[in-house]
Amino acid sequence: MAGTFRFELVSPERVLLSVDADQVVVPGAEGDFAVLAGHAPVISTLRPGVLDVTAGSVRKRLFVKSGFVEVDPSRLTILAERAYDVEELTAASLAEELKTAEAELAAAKDDAARRMADTLVGELRRLSARAA
Repeated sequence: MAGTFRFELVSPERVLLSVDADQVVVPGAEGDFAVLAGHAPVISTLRPGVLDVTAGSVRKRLFVKSGFVEVDPSRLTILAERAYDVEELTAASLAEELKTAEAELAAAKDDAARRMADTLVGELRRLSARAA
């Protein structure tokens, strides 16, 4: 189905991105899924990973740590704890985020927290390897 839909990426402080998108690939808790115009309604949690946003000829990649996703046929809203433009991440900022994530993994008290922290560490290591 061709067409666009409204995509908004929101943090607790502000709207980070608001565009008419052609497609957004979302790192959902149960796996990645692509959202196009006319998508069936879905509510999901995010896992740490990269949002891949296509809006016309512009492609934007954003790293998200955690949050929630709400999809309906005409819009996608992501409420993210934190989001970073992948192009703006430096080796130093990734190293700092990785250090914090490794501490969270070491301090995890239950399986769910351990899984989420382990996923975050893995994603940050992948991004660090690409930035090197």
